[in-house]
Amino acid sequence: MALSPERDALEIRFPRVAGYRVELPAERLKATFGPNSGLTLTPDLVGPSTTQNLGIVGVGVDLTVQHLEDTRDNTIAFHLARNLLYRKYRDPGEDPKLHLFGQLKGIAQQWVREHLKCSGGTWKAQVMHQEVTDMACERIHAAISATLAGTKAVRVVLDPFNPSGSTRHFNFSTAKQTLWATQGPPPKSHVNWVVFDSDWEAEFCRVAEAHPRVLAYAKNHSLGFEVPYRMGGTQRQYRPDFIVRIDDKDGDDGHADPQNLVVEIKGFRGEDAVVKADTMATQWVPGVNALRTYGRWAFAEFRSAHDIEAGFARFVERQVEDAQDLAAARERLGEPALDFEAFRATLHDRGER
Repeated sequence: MALSPERDALEIRFPRVAGYRVELPAERLKATFGPNSGLTLTPDLVGPSTTQNLGIVGVGVDLTVQHLEDTRDNTIAFHLARNLLYRKYRDPGEDPKLHLFGQLKGIAQQWVREHLKCSGGTWKAQVMHQEVTDMACERIHAAISATLAGTKAVRVVLDPFNPSGSTRHFNFSTAKQTLWATQGPPPKSHVNWVVFDSDWEAEFCRVAEAHPRVLAYAKNHSLGFEVPYRMGGTQRQYRPDFIVRIDDKDGDDGHADPQNLVVEIKGFRGEDAVVKADTMATQWVPGVNALRTYGRWAFAEFRSAHDIEAGFARFVERQVEDAQDLAAARERLGEPALDFEAFRATLHDRGER
C-alpha cells in the first residue's frame, strides 16, 4: 500500500492515455528508419511456402508460392501506402488525405527496398497478407512519427473519465511471496512493498534504490498504468514494469523538474516487444511531453540481467548530459524562461536539434 503522510513526497503521477493523434506538418512527410524498422518474413510469420497435396491414388503435387517472385517492389509499396493512407492517416468519419499518397508510397518504397527481408523460402509479396501488412505499416508509421518527436505534432488522447493515475491510490492484498521491501535507507518508493515477477525485477529494485539520482520509483503492479498500442491491426494494452523519477539536473534547479522514466525489463524480445518500444518512443513519450502537465518523460528498456546496473547508470548519465546541453543552449539563445520541452520544440522548429 502507499504510505502516507510519511512518504507523500515520493508520490508519482502519470497520465492515463486512451489513444494518439498526429497533427501532420505542412511540409513533406519524412521517415527516420532505425534498428526496429526492419521486418523479416519467415514461415512462422506468413505460413509455409511449400506444401504437398497427396490424393488417395496417384502422384502427389507440391504447391508453392514461387509465383509471388514476379510481384514487383513497386506493387508491394503501392499496397502498403494505400493501407497507411486509410488506416493511419485518415481521421474518423473523414475522407482519406489523398494528397499524402505519393509521399507515403515513396516512403514505403524505401522501406521495402531497405528494411523488408525474407528467410526460409518466403517472398516479399507475402507482406501483403493483411495481418503482416498491418505489422509493416506499424513499422513505417513509427518511422514517420519519429521525425515528429520533439515537436507538437504528436498528441495523446487522455481517458476522459479518469485522465490521471497516482501511487497515492495504490492499495491491494497479495498472496505472492516474491516481495521487495522498500524501506531504504532512505525510502525511495511511495509503496511499502514491490511485487516482483522475476529476479531481474528484484535486481532493478536494488539498482534503483542504490542510485543517487533516483528520487522515487514504483512497480507497475495493480497501479493501472497502461499504454495503448496496435499489434497486427489489433488494439492492445501494454503494462510497463516500472516508473522511476530521477534528478537529471544539477545546481539550483536540481529536483525542481525531475525526469520520469518508464522502464521495461525484457529478456526475450519478440515481435510484440518491438512494437511496444516503438509506440513508447514515437507516440506515448512525445505525446505526453507535449501536454506539459505531467512533467518530462522518457523510455528505457534493459535486456540483460547482468547489465542492469551499468545500463541504468549509462542511461541516467545520458539524461543528465541531455539536460545540461539543453540548459546551456537555452542560456546561449537567451530563452531561460522556456521549460525544457518547450525549448526542445523551439530547437526542433529551428532545425537545430
